[in-house]
Amino acid sequence: MNPSRLERNLMHTAARIPATGQLDPRRWLVLAILSGSLLLIAMDTTILNVAFPSLVSDLQPGSVEQLWIIDVYALALSGLLVTAGALGDRWGRKRMLLTGFSIFAFASLLAVFSTEAWHVIAARALLGVGGAAIMPSTLSILRNVFTDARERAFAFAVWAAVFGGGMALGPVIGGLLVQDFGWQSAFLLNLPVAAVIIALGGWFLPESASPRGGRWDWWGVLQSVVGMLALAGGIKQLGKSGPASPLPWALLLLAAVALTVFVRRQLRLENPLLQVRLFTNRSFSVAASAIFLGMVGMGAVLFLATQWLQYAHGLTPFTAGLRLLPAPLGLIATSVITPTLMQRFPIRHVLGGGLVVMAVGLALPWTVQRFTDIGYPALAVGLAVLGLGVGVATTVASVTLMAATPAEDVGGAAAIEETCYELGAALGVAILGSLATALYRNGLPSLGLDGPATDSVRDSIGEAAHVAHQIGGSAGDALLHTVATAYTGAITPAFLAAGGLALAAAAMAWAWIPRNLRPTDNAH
Repeated sequence: MNPSRLERNLMHTAARIPATGQLDPRRWLVLAILSGSLLLIAMDTTILNVAFPSLVSDLQPGSVEQLWIIDVYALALSGLLVTAGALGDRWGRKRMLLTGFSIFAFASLLAVFSTEAWHVIAARALLGVGGAAIMPSTLSILRNVFTDARERAFAFAVWAAVFGGGMALGPVIGGLLVQDFGWQSAFLLNLPVAAVIIALGGWFLPESASPRGGRWDWWGVLQSVVGMLALAGGIKQLGKSGPASPLPWALLLLAAVALTVFVRRQLRLENPLLQVRLFTNRSFSVAASAIFLGMVGMGAVLFLATQWLQYAHGLTPFTAGLRLLPAPLGLIATSVITPTLMQRFPIRHVLGGGLVVMAVGLALPWTVQRFTDIGYPALAVGLAVLGLGVGVATTVASVTLMAATPAEDVGGAAAIEETCYELGAALGVAILGSLATALYRNGLPSLGLDGPATDSVRDSIGEAAHVAHQIGGSAGDALLHTVATAYTGAITPAFLAAGGLALAAAAMAWAWIPRNLRPTDNAH
């Protein structure tokens, strides 16, 4: 299949080196500063997992407040990514990043001194606003600073490794801090890191922008924010309430309407908020799909495996976080070597191969379970293989997506990439988590408990573990063994379903990415 004229133009534009041929001498320092920025943001998406129990014990939030504390960060982040990317293109990406870190530091300080649940909710919302300003700016600045295509591929590989590693390190570092210094330390960690990045960034980061004519599209901002908030909220509610509840479907319908109106408006504007025509480039679309589907699998596995380790095996959140490390370690290892693979082999083969490896890692626990009881060693191997595949796939996809983007649209492309990461992980938890819950309920035998206890056990593995501990003794141990067996039998088919999505993305890569696409070449 031959690339379209638009695709060839975008590929040529993306790979072109400035006429001067000069490389920015600060580029590696810039990469280090931006990696530190991203590490902090990535850790903040998961660090609350271990701080949450002590926070609840201290502030005593209600059930609704607890949901808002957990969800408001991702909602604010997802809702503002498109707007923040476009604003950075116009206003300046360095300025946007430093403003985001100022908001992030203030929000962290607010959280540290919170005495009421609504204080934490407000702080988490502001953290999401700051994160939305920071994340697209990191990719946009990297795209502008690294003018050599091969070096840019390595920079994006480091970006992917830091993002994946940061998400996994959040519970580990958070566990070390929270057990000695309380839940406030999970937010206090942000302050010195933000201060250092603001100081170094203000001195060393170059400014870049893509000035455009025309007025700021306030209607487009409103439509994108409403659409993305409804989409993220609908996905999260689907994971919490299940498909029987009307609320997630109402939110998803609102998202579909708002985002359809947004896309139609952007196609009509001469200077749109987001260049949605980027999706007509097959390489761009396949790359975005690969990131999205990769994070669906990774998000679902990390969530379900954490539940399995904590409730079925009685591990603490910190110990469970340590047991999950094979996945990020594999991701980091392959992210670093992927640029070399991209130089030696066609992109479509490297991306497709990475997705196939990812599918193998996801299918491995289910395959082992066909022959014997699955234990942690089989899960650890599956996690490691999954991390290897995700590291290759997301790195290649990130490089390809940004290489297929004209320089004036990198803010919007970065926002799209970040959205794929955020919503992919959330959708994995919602859809595959719901599948695992349904299989868990179907796999439970007759329990012989009274009505409320039976309902609690069937509700989730977490509720079941709580009931088992209340019963205590041999009866409690027997119940815990029963529900652990049912849950183990439920999560491996969910992993397998995620593997099927990865194989579908691999087929798309081989079918639609041009054979001659080489985003690590400086000229075609």
